[in-house]
Amino acid sequence: MHVDDSNTAIISVAELNRRAREFIEAGFPLLWVAGEISNFTRAASGHCYFSLKDATAQVRCVFFRHKAALIDWRPENGMQVEVRALPSLYEARGDFQLTVEGMRRSGLGALFEAFERLKRKLEREGLFEASRRRPIPEFPGCVGVVTSPKAAALRDVLTTLARRMPGIRVVLYPTPVQGEGAGESIAQAIRTASVRSEIDVLIVCRGGGGMEDLWAFNEEVVARAIVECAIPVVSGIGHETDFTIADFVADARAPTPTAAAELVSPNRAELLIRLGVLGARLSRDIDRALNSRMQHLDYLGKRLVHPGERIEAELRHMAHLVQRLRSAATHALGTATWSFSGLLHRLRAALPDNDAHIARQQDLRLRLRQGQARLLEQHEAALVKMRAGLAHLNPQAVLERGYSIVEKPGGQIVRSAQQIAAGEWLRLTFARGAAQTRVEHIEIPEE
Repeated sequence: MHVDDSNTAIISVAELNRRAREFIEAGFPLLWVAGEISNFTRAASGHCYFSLKDATAQVRCVFFRHKAALIDWRPENGMQVEVRALPSLYEARGDFQLTVEGMRRSGLGALFEAFERLKRKLEREGLFEASRRRPIPEFPGCVGVVTSPKAAALRDVLTTLARRMPGIRVVLYPTPVQGEGAGESIAQAIRTASVRSEIDVLIVCRGGGGMEDLWAFNEEVVARAIVECAIPVVSGIGHETDFTIADFVADARAPTPTAAAELVSPNRAELLIRLGVLGARLSRDIDRALNSRMQHLDYLGKRLVHPGERIEAELRHMAHLVQRLRSAATHALGTATWSFSGLLHRLRAALPDNDAHIARQQDLRLRLRQGQARLLEQHEAALVKMRAGLAHLNPQAVLERGYSIVEKPGGQIVRSAQQIAAGEWLRLTFARGAAQTRVEHIEIPEE
């Protein structure tokens, strides 16, 4: 016989409870459960433990501190509530329980449905679009407040405005903010502020409370009045976790009335500090600008010349330009003439010019004759010079001056007494005629 181990396996109680918890949490989503609170206790840790019951059953609930802190009212035994919870199992004791994520008083479910229905309607109309929101003035001179004169929210707004910017004027548009007809009264106050147009920005505010306490600000008439208001509207309703229809249609939403007052008012202390910084910067910039202007003025003063000198300079410049123009024209004309002459010369060179050849032939003939004459003259001059040189070297000319030529019988010219001997016959040649003589005595100079 085969035994299925999966059915006969033994597990611990802890494992059983763990599997049961996983099964329950996987099978049940986050849901709303209605019932009456009983056995409510708040531990020192801040966590809340209670039972939620109706006429036939009850279930344990745990409301952890970080979730319980989000509601602004105190749960008590006997209260009819609705909790948004996740079914689970506390493994240590095996107790089925609800882990509460949020809680509201019974009867608010209808209000939430009405809230969501109106929200969807206005959203479809585009009243929540960021493009239609108007900017909040940075420095309003007058602020309007729509709220109850007895509300703590008004004191918070006035205190904040007086602290941040004492000079801002405040106009109160009193209205009930809770109860029968409060929505219509709030809408009328907003319309009055829009018609009177005596303020720069409007704050619609009230203190915290449950959803039913804030319901007047979820009415369509209030939303329509905010949308149609000619003045930018800031909502500051309830606490940071509270949202109303008025918050969605307002030009700006603040989490609290105090935050709304801070949003519409500049901080005087910060502005004074900023003004001081800007003043110091402006002073430095002015000094720097003056120094720069004075330096520039000195520079311009150095460049400043008398109008007459300026005119003379311009005339000189004009004369220079005229001279350059003339030179350019002359140069251009010369270049053109040279180019034309060159082209004409090339043209003439390319064509045979008989007259030029004839003229050149005649010129060459003339130059040949002139060259011949010059050459003859040069030769004649050279001949005369040579004649003069020859005449100067001619022995006859020496003889004409009284000298004579002494020759030995063999025709040898006697230049020294050592060449002759006593008794030797010598021939003497004169300028005119000759003679023979016999040497009788010889004188030889001593060296």
